[in-house]
Amino acid sequence: MRGPHNIWRLIRTGATMERTGAMGVILDAMDAPRPVRILARTLAWPFAWLGYKGDPNMPPATRALTALGPAYIKFGQVLSTRPDVVGADMALQLRVLQDKLPPFSIEAAKQAVTNELDRPVDQIFSEFSEPVAAASIAQVHKARLTDSGEEVAVKVLRPGIERAFQRDIDAFYFAADVIEFLSPASRRLRPRDVISHFEGVVQGELDLRLESASASEFQANTVDDAGFQLPQIKWDLSGRSVMTMTWAEGVPLGDNDAIDAAGHDRRALGERVLGLFLNHALRDGFFHADMHQGNLKVAANGDIIAYDFGIMGHIDEYTRRVYAEILFGFIQRDYQRVAEVHFEAGYVPADQDVDEFARALRAVGEPIFGMDATHISMGRLLNYLFEVTERFGMETRTELILLQRTMVVVEGVARSLHPQVNIWEVAKPVVQSYITQSIGPRAVARDLAKTARVLTRFGPRLPGLVEAMLIRQTTAAEPQTPPSRKTAAIWALFGAVVGGGVVSLIQALL
Repeated sequence: MRGPHNIWRLIRTGATMERTGAMGVILDAMDAPRPVRILARTLAWPFAWLGYKGDPNMPPATRALTALGPAYIKFGQVLSTRPDVVGADMALQLRVLQDKLPPFSIEAAKQAVTNELDRPVDQIFSEFSEPVAAASIAQVHKARLTDSGEEVAVKVLRPGIERAFQRDIDAFYFAADVIEFLSPASRRLRPRDVISHFEGVVQGELDLRLESASASEFQANTVDDAGFQLPQIKWDLSGRSVMTMTWAEGVPLGDNDAIDAAGHDRRALGERVLGLFLNHALRDGFFHADMHQGNLKVAANGDIIAYDFGIMGHIDEYTRRVYAEILFGFIQRDYQRVAEVHFEAGYVPADQDVDEFARALRAVGEPIFGMDATHISMGRLLNYLFEVTERFGMETRTELILLQRTMVVVEGVARSLHPQVNIWEVAKPVVQSYITQSIGPRAVARDLAKTARVLTRFGPRLPGLVEAMLIRQTTAAEPQTPPSRKTAAIWALFGAVVGGGVVSLIQALL
């Protein structure tokens, strides 16, 4: 049954793309190979009459995806974070894709809550409103707890959404296989990898326990951040299909008139939202990757409130250090150091010329530093930087693309609050602080402590690990003699004693 369903779904998809005019736009944006273009247009054109019309007031791509339903809307949102796949212009169009659908009934929502929490809604909530927001995967209701009278937000998955998404994901994989089979040249676009990335994002959003966990981790990381607050998760009222949290009361960050009427300083808010994002990305390596105005409010006391934690970004410690050094090098206009960092990190192949790369980076940075505050753009810098690194053979790094995309969104939020926000002035102290703590002497001591702890844990295994490494590297044909039990014991004792001693010494110094 799955094969015929996939074929029919793809026919309907192609017909909608053709009918809305999105087919040619998307193929151009993805620079699709000629065989794929011919196949797509040939198969879609005769069935165009079967396609959905969509909203003629929308651009072709967003019109088609919106008409095709929730899975396609979400797919477009995910592709907006992958300009390496769809191109910068298409990514920009998809970023503003309206993630709004007609809400499902309040009766269905209450039934879903009852099924998940195993209690009637009326026993938990004294009030339960009509939907206040409806998106492709879930909708939100405002409610009041019966026992405490506290206002909360209740997020409920759309009924049947998991099954519907799985059907469409199966069709997406089927399409990717057909494209790769008919056009081997298309494999450079890695269509199956794109679908796999999309499936991972969606599976995370279809289990609200994971979103609750992300919110909880984000809360723990940012609890001491001045001027920033997050809703509190109500774990006893949350599950796979329902998430309950405290109600975020405030003025929408996109409503400048309301912000002014409330007496808030918009320039200070713009600088704070930018500084907060950089701190979360560099200090914690865990950041809100969907920080647009719709997910941000201003509390009565002036705090910025963030919510909706379905899309979070993560970058490891090493990548954060590299990113910080790159940013700081640009801030200092030390293009030679920026170039060296790219080579040291292995981002640019070693056979490239570091001096030539530094000159290319200078051509990126200097024009931007000549602009006034209203035109300085870190997002533009990152776009230019990726263009240069591509010319020098740098491979795409998904985590940096998500970081760049979020940086552009946050920068836009800051500028919408006050056009004179100076991106570099806000970024400099944040980056300097991170470098001081993460790349200075104390950071070296912490790294040594971590290394010592690893030695302590793996002490008993050191003989075998060293032997395996030597065997892999040697070209001799003679078999290697394994270490004796006595030698192994000595290595284990060395790892435990020396490792533990180094840890204690470094901890004392810190």
